[in-house]
Amino acid sequence: MTERIVLGTANPGKVVELRRILQGVDAELVPAAELDRPVPEPEEHGATYEENAVAKARAYAAASGFAAVADDSGLEVDALGGAPGVRSRRYFGDGVPAAERNRMLLALLDGVAERAARFVAVIALARPDGTVETFDGECRGEIATAPSGAGGFGYDPVFVVGGDGRTMAELDDDEKDRLSHRGLAAAKLRARLTAEPR
Repeated sequence: MTERIVLGTANPGKVVELRRILQGVDAELVPAAELDRPVPEPEEHGATYEENAVAKARAYAAASGFAAVADDSGLEVDALGGAPGVRSRRYFGDGVPAAERNRMLLALLDGVAERAARFVAVIALARPDGTVETFDGECRGEIATAPSGAGGFGYDPVFVVGGDGRTMAELDDDEKDRLSHRGLAAAKLRARLTAEPR
């Protein structure tokens, strides 16, 4: 019997990426928004990406009765002491659009020569019985001086992938899945799901 796995996120960009990377896995991937009983996205109160990912995955699994995957990810800029970090989406205020967050980030780094940064992601796989596994990924690069590219979401247009010269938003889907923090974490999840006995 094919397993049902809930994609525990309200972010449509993450749903697209997870479905693309997990394509072919012997499971029915169901976005949380498409469940018969919609599950509100859990709050993120953890101090780490892993804590937030685990809390969200467990909440979706408990509410739906199915296995669930959820992630937490963030951008860490060396010159900002690792900020925005685990609060990346809320660092500049709740509900601030991505384009405005990018503008505000670039303003903070105006005139800063050292622009090294990294994207970090942790994906949690939780079962209704409470068991959970985590998978992580990291992508190093630097912050651009201006946004570039129409792909991706969040901070992608201002993150230059290490050694590439292009921002994350300029990569095609296959490149992004191969290089990105979430792509690397999801590839580990895919390997785990593929290795599971049926």
